[in-house]
Amino acid sequence: MTGALFEITFMAAAPFWLLMIFAPRLSVTARVAASPLTVLPVLTLWAVMAAPVFPELWAAVSSPDIDTFRDLVALANGAGAVWAQIIAWDLLLGQWMFLESRRLGVSPLLMGPLLVLTILLSPLGLLVFLALRAAMRTGSRPAGGAYERVGGPANP
Repeated sequence: MTGALFEITFMAAAPFWLLMIFAPRLSVTARVAASPLTVLPVLTLWAVMAAPVFPELWAAVSSPDIDTFRDLVALANGAGAVWAQIIAWDLLLGQWMFLESRRLGVSPLLMGPLLVLTILLSPLGLLVFLALRAAMRTGSRPAGGAYERVGGPANP
């Protein structure tokens, strides 16, 4: 059962990722990406997997050390719960990156691969996005020193 829930966890998030990567210009994509409710199916799966190992999970997060965490993820439900938590937070991170990229005017052709990188290795995807975001913000500063958002009015 836990193996099936583990597999279903990513599938619960995949439709939202697919919208952001392959249909970034649809208005429904922006509405979906703006909602934190997209993670509810994944968090439901987290709860189902976390409940049987909650004492071990609590021990791992309330007094963290590597051995306690190793003991948690050695349990099928423990590994599944950690996986579901990662998937949920990665999805929220991807949604923020998507919305921020739209605000900054980043090309969907650049963001698509960057979102795929974020699915696979979210810390690396986030670092690349933050560097891109910083470069775009720096490149949008007018000579007078006022900060100008890409596609928006100057703010003194």
